[in-house]
Amino acid sequence: MKPLSPPIKFGLVATLIAAASLLTCNVNSAAELKLQNGDHICLVGNALGERLQHHNEWEALLHQRFPTLNLTVRNLCFPGDEPVDRIRSENFGDPDVHLAHSQASVILFFFGYNESFAGEAGLEQFAKQITELVEHTQATDYGKGTPRIVLVSPIAFEKTGDSNLPDGEAHNARLAMYTEVLREAAVTADVVFADVFTPTQTMFADNDERMTLNGCHLNDLGYAGFANVFDKALFGEGGPKTVDPKVLAEINDKNFHWWHRYRAVNGFSIYGGRGKAGSDGTYDNTDVMERERAILDQMTAIRDARIWKLANGESVADKADDSGTLAFINPKTNVGRPNDPNVTRGKLGSLDYSPAAEQQKMFTLADGFEIQLVASEEQFPDLANPVALNFDNKGRLWVATMPSYPHWKPKTKLDDKLLILEDTDGDGVSDTCKTFAGGLHQPTGFELTADGAYIAEQPDILVARDTDGDDKADVVTRKLFGFDTADSHHGISAFEWGPGGNLYFQEGTFKFSQVESPYGLTRLGEAGIWAYHPKNEKISVFSNFAFANPWGHVFDAWGQNFIGDASPGNSYWAAPISGRIDYPLKHPGGSQHRRVASLGGGDPKFEFPTFYKKRIRPLSGCAMISSRHFPPEMQGNFLVTNVIGDRGVLNHEVREEGSGFVGKEVPPLLMCDDGNFRPVDIQIAPDGSLYIVDWHNALIGHLQHNLRDPSRDHSHGRIWRIKHKTRPLLQPAKIAGEPIPALLELLKVPEDRTRYRARRELAARDTSEVSSALKTWMGSLDKNEEGYEHQMLEALWMHQTHNVINRELLETMLSAKDHRARAAATRVLSFWLDSVPNHAALLQKCIADEHPRVRLEGVRAVSFLQGDDAVELALGVLEFEMDDYLQYTLDETMRRLEQ
Repeated sequence: MKPLSPPIKFGLVATLIAAASLLTCNVNSAAELKLQNGDHICLVGNALGERLQHHNEWEALLHQRFPTLNLTVRNLCFPGDEPVDRIRSENFGDPDVHLAHSQASVILFFFGYNESFAGEAGLEQFAKQITELVEHTQATDYGKGTPRIVLVSPIAFEKTGDSNLPDGEAHNARLAMYTEVLREAAVTADVVFADVFTPTQTMFADNDERMTLNGCHLNDLGYAGFANVFDKALFGEGGPKTVDPKVLAEINDKNFHWWHRYRAVNGFSIYGGRGKAGSDGTYDNTDVMERERAILDQMTAIRDARIWKLANGESVADKADDSGTLAFINPKTNVGRPNDPNVTRGKLGSLDYSPAAEQQKMFTLADGFEIQLVASEEQFPDLANPVALNFDNKGRLWVATMPSYPHWKPKTKLDDKLLILEDTDGDGVSDTCKTFAGGLHQPTGFELTADGAYIAEQPDILVARDTDGDDKADVVTRKLFGFDTADSHHGISAFEWGPGGNLYFQEGTFKFSQVESPYGLTRLGEAGIWAYHPKNEKISVFSNFAFANPWGHVFDAWGQNFIGDASPGNSYWAAPISGRIDYPLKHPGGSQHRRVASLGGGDPKFEFPTFYKKRIRPLSGCAMISSRHFPPEMQGNFLVTNVIGDRGVLNHEVREEGSGFVGKEVPPLLMCDDGNFRPVDIQIAPDGSLYIVDWHNALIGHLQHNLRDPSRDHSHGRIWRIKHKTRPLLQPAKIAGEPIPALLELLKVPEDRTRYRARRELAARDTSEVSSALKTWMGSLDKNEEGYEHQMLEALWMHQTHNVINRELLETMLSAKDHRARAAATRVLSFWLDSVPNHAALLQKCIADEHPRVRLEGVRAVSFLQGDDAVELALGVLEFEMDDYLQYTLDETMRRLEQ
């Protein structure tokens, strides 16, 4: 099993547990929890409970405290769950279904954190919902009689000492009120109340080391200390003082298998709308995949029995014996059926795979260009099913691979990878291939940091760090969580650092996500783009209009974002209005799924404008040409990959018009006659050439074939690069480890990706040192230089990256001569609304700007405000002539403000 977090030192765990034992001597319970032999304990609620299956010290203490009771523990929590509102993908099943499946006899409810953001005004509703939930649960038999209930309080908010994060004072005042509501509800209903708020306040105060990721979510040390806090809150004194590593290891393995059963990716193809797809006439996805979930149930139960033995001091075999589980259902392939339309549509290639040298002969390139093989599975077998690429600050190529796609199969090794490929002699061909992180699960996207990477692993985003410089991840943290798992094909993807330091990533349709943060709960249904700032830990839905499966995102030199939507093949040029959308789930008896045709709302007749006429679908990656290696006439062109019909890299000219952009298709940069060529990601390299990830698979259709179709390929993968025949390659800039002043000078270069990597390096440097150097750098800039305003914009973006509010610089850029600089500054203002005093006056200036691009950004910023002042600001744009998109944006803003 792959560790989801770094290994815990048991000596430190023992120290924390011993210290925590002093904190919970006087827990006030409304009733005493008494466990019985064979109890099935289910955890229900938010991220505090959900993450207990990845930090298993508490469960280890539970079994060690009650070694003869043969307890079964199943975690049914989802981050963001509330007593009533718990959004899920189609047909996931209501809470009672899963409690019955697990035969719950004891239920631990974890609520109160997310609800606390409603403050005092929300107390009455929270009390009512908790009371109704308890009454419903007490009246339901899940297979073992009336369940016993525990109401678990939220933990305290830690004062981390990080000035970028809330200090927790207001949080703890609210959390104390919601803890009291839970206490009173427990007394009234005569159920157990577990106060973990009070002892965690003390635990945080008594430990010098930080114990949370962000103030509200425990880290490894926090969960190690929480184990004993929670044990005593439930059962009082007398529990074990240390965790048995053998018991812990077995629980880790048990919960790994349960996790993949309960939080299975591809839910929409198991029990949802695509469950009956991919049939060969005998077995559909539901038949095949529900059998696998049943096998995972059996494997989980086998590990339960091993846990019981270990807790009793007995020995077990080194490896669990899963030979007695159900047989897998192995469907036949549906490839090769007579007159299969998927062949003519390009969704099927050939099962006779060509060597890379033969494939290279099948490319047709634009005049003046050539293609070169960088790496293939022939040289590096680990390069199987590559899905995304990036270049680090040393100029090395990183590639994510996922041979487990589309769905990890029980009893097989889970070992998707993030690789580092390096060209040591400068000939454009990779000479070495290292595994930075192995044991991953379908990393559909990733983005680099100065010492590691953010890695998609739905429903989580991991942060993998190399702390000793050996190019291997030695610290892995589940950093963000609560994303849905309905479809691996629509998983978290298209990671991109925004110029202001936000990390953007995207999800596709069928998915319903709930993400907790120090600022509250954010929900996203069906599809959209997330924005996350690592400094202040703010996460928001950046855009959530009618996407299907967005798989491309890139910024131009002025911070304008362009978005590619894979399934329909559409490309968009703007940041549509977004905002929190709540999906009601009533418990008991309510529907857990609500399909939303368009989260953008507004006029249903309005067709959101793409900036060029789509000729063919789909697209799976995009880039903008910003490289002196390419001819001048191609600068700013928008490239998209096509993986079905044309199988190539399509090329589009782009120009600004009104509040947005228009484009037209020009001859493609590359086409390929090999039906297995599947270009899924592209990026401009440090030397100015264009690199392409070739998924290289005969089967590309996710819907057309069973998830277990034996013709799916799990071994091929290639990386290509396109370069100009006569124009010189660029000398890659030195970035990693360079002095801050030298990095700031790189913000002047023409290439977008060079500035991108320089910003990424600067983001990791000390904030005070960067701020000081920025002040000096800005003072040295020549106001008469053509690029002066862009350089000053880069300085503003760097302030945003380091979460340093500079109102003077912001106002300067809002008054820049170039409207593109003013529009970009207005975007920065939209992220600083909570921090800039008198922001309404600045927004009014933006809305009254002479250029529609700036007014558009002003309207978008207003959409994040509330109240009459926001409406009045939005109405200010009516004084100006509006194009269709600006009119749509205003209408949508007004609609949301009126709500």
